[in-house]
Amino acid sequence: MCGVITMAKATQLTQDVETSEMTMVEAICEAHDQELARDDRVMIMGEDVGWDGGIFRATDGLVETYGEDRVVDTPLAETGIIGTAVGLAINGMRPVPELQFSGFSYQAFHQIESHLARFRKRTQGGMNVPVTIRMPYGAGVRALEHHSESRETYWIHTPGLTVVIPRSPQQTWAYLKASIRSEDPVVFLEPKALYRKFREPVPEEDVDTDQLPDIGPAQVLEEGEDVTVVAFGHMLYRTRQAVAELEEEHDISATVIDLPTVSPLDSETIVDSVEDTGRCVVVQEAHRTLGIASEISARIMDEAVLHLEAPVKRVTAPDVQTPLLAREQAYMPDVPRIKEGIVETVDF
Repeated sequence: MCGVITMAKATQLTQDVETSEMTMVEAICEAHDQELARDDRVMIMGEDVGWDGGIFRATDGLVETYGEDRVVDTPLAETGIIGTAVGLAINGMRPVPELQFSGFSYQAFHQIESHLARFRKRTQGGMNVPVTIRMPYGAGVRALEHHSESRETYWIHTPGLTVVIPRSPQQTWAYLKASIRSEDPVVFLEPKALYRKFREPVPEEDVDTDQLPDIGPAQVLEEGEDVTVVAFGHMLYRTRQAVAELEEEHDISATVIDLPTVSPLDSETIVDSVEDTGRCVVVQEAHRTLGIASEISARIMDEAVLHLEAPVKRVTAPDVQTPLLAREQAYMPDVPRIKEGIVETVDF
């Protein structure tokens, strides 16, 4: 499967180069540093990304090294940030704009949907727009309104965009570098609940592009016989905990698939697994209606319905606005809810 190759590639990286234990946010800064040093066309732009080092310190110290022309503090104007990035990319640069929270991206929706995603088609392949938009996203950090949404569906539903959601420091480092080098516009959604959750070995030096993971393939993290469980980003850790507990408590054997890229969606890896297990559970933090879990369910019905032994189960947040503080954890899928969904599917 594609995912196994990608994971082996990542494992080999940490064996071949010097590494340091980093958090996800430190890995973002390291990837920025390496790409700025590697390619003079790369530049970072956004609110407070320069002398303040970004609201989460993901660009800390870079302006001192690369100067204000390449690490650019912008006005508080998301549409201006992305519009400027589009113009820079058309003229040969590789901008990496940061939007402080994904909930602020709505102000830039016109520039992303009407220009960034369409320019290659509009010019019939004559122009690429290699922009990587970083957006901290998701709940779990007790933030305020417009700071905790999981609205990846907006960007998945927009043809012309690649959408990446990493799960770990090492994966974030690798996929951010691959995104910056891509000729396609990328929406890079960073689960901020994972920013400082744990550390992992991350390469301290640059690597060739062919050593980086391919954007697109899913990754098979565990292989089992009873059910296929699909998750990504923050929810992957709760999912793996649920799977580990069920294996011990109920002897349930699960295949666990991570989706570091949600658009384009690697449905082939998912369908191949479902054909083996006959069951599938998809876990997403986002609202239930029209989420990635719904799309995966539809593709399984299209391609593997005769192999199913139970309906595809979706474990999601409810269709309400992300609540504040006290109810935030109750809103997100947790380990008991994920376990319940898996057990119901296996026992169907």
